[in-house]
Amino acid sequence: MEGNLRQTGLITGTMQVSTQLLGGKMTVKAESLKLFTDKAELVSAVVNEVSSLDEAIKYTMDLCGKKEACKMLVSGCEEGLSDKAEALCATKIGKTISAPALAKKEFKALGKQCEENGFTLLEDSVRNHLGGIDIAFTYADHGIAETGTLVINCPSEELRLATMISEVHVAVLPKSKLVDNSYDLESWMEGNMMKGDYTAFITGASRTADIERVLAIGVHGPLELHILLLED
Repeated sequence: MEGNLRQTGLITGTMQVSTQLLGGKMTVKAESLKLFTDKAELVSAVVNEVSSLDEAIKYTMDLCGKKEACKMLVSGCEEGLSDKAEALCATKIGKTISAPALAKKEFKALGKQCEENGFTLLEDSVRNHLGGIDIAFTYADHGIAETGTLVINCPSEELRLATMISEVHVAVLPKSKLVDNSYDLESWMEGNMMKGDYTAFITGASRTADIERVLAIGVHGPLELHILLLED
């Protein structure tokens, strides 16, 4: 192929990803992006493209502003309680965002936007807010085009909890981290297993049909999954 556009294969260990080299920059094939988007949307995920982290944060601010604040549900709060016990039932005020795995600079940028929009960015343990978190903001380590799946290495409990108990999960997926199928992640997974890390495979919003085969969304995890494909 002429000019600075050519087809190439990027191989690391047993991982192989189809890419293009355009102007010296690696980008994932358009076909893989489309397949990933189509598969993710089939399971109720919302997929959008962003050009920067700032754009991803702005998207999250807009999303948080439009949603209703989730309400903290504490067993027994509907009963007559003492003043001290009653205070425990009102620990969630406004809208909250959790981003436990962000780098310090990125966390600071998100915190500034949260402050300007009147949201609370959690700085203490997610365990202290198990009754209600509006949005979890994370990066995804990889995406699998074949199934529209996000793959997130979760060595910390904070990250695992945030992606499970928040009403909405916003995940930023760098396009360069997209692979064709799960077999392409074999070496990466082996490395995580050797370290004893948890690895989450997330396909769409949480759903179950355990009870009378009636589909219910958000029972075991977030009600919504938003995937932001980041140009990197």
